[in-house]
Amino acid sequence: MRWTRQVVSLVVLVVVLAGPPLLLVMVVGWPSPGGGVRLVVWQWIRDPLTGQNLMLMAVVLAWLLWAFVAYIITVRVAVRMWAGVRWLRRLPLPTPWQATATGIAGAAALTIPTPATPAVGVDAVPPTGSTGLPTPDEGERAGLDGGVAVAGGWLPREVAGQVTVAVGLMWLRRRRGYRPHSRPADNDGADLTPLPSTVAAITAATAEYPVSAPAAVLPVGVPPTGVGLVGPGALDAARGLLVSVLLTAMRQPDAQVVITRRAGDMLLGPAVERLRPGSGLTIVDTIAHAALAVASPPAMSTDGADGRRAPAILILDAPPTDTVVTGAAVPVVLGPWPEAAVWHVDADGHTADDTAGHRICVLDEVTTTDLLTVTGHLDPPAPDTSAAPAPTARIPRQAGPRRGNSSGLRLRVLGEPELLVGGSPVALRRSAAWQALVFLAVHVDGADSHLMAEALWPGLPAHRLTGRLYTTLSELRTAARTTTGATIIDRSGDRYRLHPTNVDVDLWHLHTTADHAAATLTDTAAAWQAVITAYTGDLATGHTWPWLEPHRIAARRRALDAYAALADTAPDPHTALAHLQGGIRVDPYNADLHQQAARILSDLGEQAAAVVLTDRYRKRLTAAGLSLDGAFVPGGA
Repeated sequence: MRWTRQVVSLVVLVVVLAGPPLLLVMVVGWPSPGGGVRLVVWQWIRDPLTGQNLMLMAVVLAWLLWAFVAYIITVRVAVRMWAGVRWLRRLPLPTPWQATATGIAGAAALTIPTPATPAVGVDAVPPTGSTGLPTPDEGERAGLDGGVAVAGGWLPREVAGQVTVAVGLMWLRRRRGYRPHSRPADNDGADLTPLPSTVAAITAATAEYPVSAPAAVLPVGVPPTGVGLVGPGALDAARGLLVSVLLTAMRQPDAQVVITRRAGDMLLGPAVERLRPGSGLTIVDTIAHAALAVASPPAMSTDGADGRRAPAILILDAPPTDTVVTGAAVPVVLGPWPEAAVWHVDADGHTADDTAGHRICVLDEVTTTDLLTVTGHLDPPAPDTSAAPAPTARIPRQAGPRRGNSSGLRLRVLGEPELLVGGSPVALRRSAAWQALVFLAVHVDGADSHLMAEALWPGLPAHRLTGRLYTTLSELRTAARTTTGATIIDRSGDRYRLHPTNVDVDLWHLHTTADHAAATLTDTAAAWQAVITAYTGDLATGHTWPWLEPHRIAARRRALDAYAALADTAPDPHTALAHLQGGIRVDPYNADLHQQAARILSDLGEQAAAVVLTDRYRKRLTAAGLSLDGAFVPGGA
């Protein structure tokens, strides 16, 4: 039907454009009056109501009407063609390719060393009065090739790539620290709060345009002798510099930031009380203390095989004194600094005197606190116990509907997503349709359209979200109605959910089985074994949607709880060890399972095997950019 309508539209278009001119030429002839235009005009003035003049007027009006219609059609066609060209230029990769590219980029960012910061000689110091702004060649990668614009600022693509790596490390830390089958108060799911919308938008942008090169320790264009920041974007630029260096410090330990408490208060406001040092961040009380921190070993660590030092970044609330070690640090002053270069930064990150369009990272206060929470430098805010928790703040723990499936629709989301009717897969053309199905599967009670659209397409303008969501849901409804005649999506007002009686979801069965096992008092081994059987794979294997990871971890924890429970009630150490090894295969980053397994091996006299297990676990964490938890006892000792 679609091609039929297109063919009919094309035929109508040809008839409208070519029909009237052909008809006029055949009936009246070409519009070339004999005797010239002046003679025709003179005759019309003398006697306008003759039959010949009236016919001529009708012909002229017909030609003008046709020209007007042709103009409108031409403009519409040109606009659509230009929109198509722009769409092709920004055509994103298919979702499986995005997942592959993102995984490769993340692994590269974790393993590729950053080139050493070149030593700066006397000749490289900008002369007095110089702005210290980078040349077009220096700022090309940071500014001229674009970046990631979000509601809270703008990030160069290299920095945005580091955000994606930091998010991955954050989730790995949550997986490492989880204690399976412990008290409910210890595992309430509070550590699986979804990403802030700005962070989700950044990760989505890097999935669409993967970053191939990591960011340098010293951002492009920062003068080695220091810089003062002024203008409406000065504080935002300082926040961007703080976050950029701390993101780099997650994979390069010698990247250091020293910040005074007053400067931290200027940048973070009340959130500065939750700022904690470590992982490249040092907090000092005064500028004099900052000079001492610069001279300490962490700030003077080597950068690269040649042994040269990577200069620390000093973020100060006032110009430094002569006590700051020149060359060991790059001072950044939040205000004018007569003795150094001064950058006037606009709100969008452009430096005022740079005609080449150099742009630096700028972040507002909210986005900065979100990113520092991801990197682990800012403690999450204390939960508000006076108000009821938001419905999307935690992973839903309730079981799904248990009523019978009357349509034969089965949705598998554990493993590669698949929609089945009578055992046969249903084809869906849009990758967003699969994402919507998995999103509704993990939100058992449904979600309103606004939150759903923001989760599926983070960072897009609101006016573009509604149409995309409705188109995606319409395809799902059509596919289900065509194959089974049943409704797959239930709508109540502005809230959508999977129909509880028409679709059967394996994730719902997993939750139901796990809840039953947790409440069972007799034959608990069989109940927990049913949970392991129900867990057939990671949630939406192969997909990297920004909202997905906390839900994936929550489903995985169901299986970990089952393995840990079976190990606790095992009749002998060998059986317990087998269950723990099964849990390790499900999540090879969990520290508690490794420690229990190493302890059992030690108790069995297998000290060498315990050491091998611990060393293998340590190497896996190191390859991912993590270290052993402080509570972990190596080798089960």
